[in-house]
Amino acid sequence: MYCTRQITPDLTYIGASDRRLALFENIYPIPHGVSYNSYLLTDEKTVLLDTVDHSVCLQFMENLEHALNGRKLDYLIVNHMEPDHAATIGEIVLRYPEVTIVANAKTIDMINQFFAFNANERSLVVKEGDTLNVGKHTLTFVMAPMVHWPEVMVTYDTTDKILFSADAFGSFGALNGHLFDDEIDFNHQYLDEARRYYTNIVGKYGPSVQALLKKASSLAINMICPLHGLIIRKNIAEFVAKYNLWSSYTPEEKGVMIAYASIYGNTENAINVLANKLSEKGVKNIAVYDVSSTDCSFIIADAFKYDRWVFASPTYNAGIFPKMEYVLHEIKAHNLQNRTVALLQNGSWAPTSGNLMKNILADLKNVNLLDNIPTIKSALKENQLQSLEELADCLK
Repeated sequence: MYCTRQITPDLTYIGASDRRLALFENIYPIPHGVSYNSYLLTDEKTVLLDTVDHSVCLQFMENLEHALNGRKLDYLIVNHMEPDHAATIGEIVLRYPEVTIVANAKTIDMINQFFAFNANERSLVVKEGDTLNVGKHTLTFVMAPMVHWPEVMVTYDTTDKILFSADAFGSFGALNGHLFDDEIDFNHQYLDEARRYYTNIVGKYGPSVQALLKKASSLAINMICPLHGLIIRKNIAEFVAKYNLWSSYTPEEKGVMIAYASIYGNTENAINVLANKLSEKGVKNIAVYDVSSTDCSFIIADAFKYDRWVFASPTYNAGIFPKMEYVLHEIKAHNLQNRTVALLQNGSWAPTSGNLMKNILADLKNVNLLDNIPTIKSALKENQLQSLEELADCLK
């Protein structure tokens, strides 16, 4: 049975949600599922904006058939070729053989890489600023390379002032009946997973997002329709402001994100003491994560959120504890910058993890790596409390 929702008189939501998938891109936990958004514009011509993942193909096809209501499909606009949005392009071509694929040249090349049919024979190739008139609606195409693949573009409906934003402004989480941001408590029910989505999926490509935000600033936008998550129509300015912070690697809030590794609990004890001291000194936002029990994506999200970080690791096989080493390399890979960072090490006979952690983070831009690296030898002792006090003073 079809499951659609009307957005405007001419625009229908025909996407679907997946609550069975455990890992998005086979790496990021999605305990609340994920939505795959697709939209059908019905004017003098019918226009499908992106498709969906294979996992929801049947629901999507039923939704599309219902929304078309017997009409043929004239155009398929492909804003992004990642398979969670493009896996069913082949099915669309089979069911609607007269459809014209609207995409940029890089996208057409990728379609030919993913599918057996010749996309060149059925495509309308567009570039920056090109338009497509489909009746009373005129669509404008804006290139957005590396947000977060090189072929990405966004589509702007100049008539209703709707931005179809590809992976930008999306979020993890299935849609639980609500479709619009003003139907829920946006900040408490949506923002954390939107942050985790952006920082992990797109976060490395801040300059590319900044370029897209600059282009979008010249557009009057009444609604943002992303490929994952809620449609944004109330919190547009607020959400764009968050994207501006995240993509410029500007801390969203003042606070301390602490990530630690601990084998037998002694490094964890030192971190708990440090967190207590930070609280006593007036630090309001403190987030503490065990890297062995917390997925890295949550740590990355709070690393983007807060302006100060602490990483604490025991020495393990003369190196960094493996789970901590992975987190540090992910921090580096996501191009994070503009932070103050403190390190703490533990080692029963030859502590080396502190300097090794420092070496990984040393190349990050505009990061103040504190020289003082407190060393715990096996377990925290009374005479080492002063070093944690001094570290807390540097971070308060």
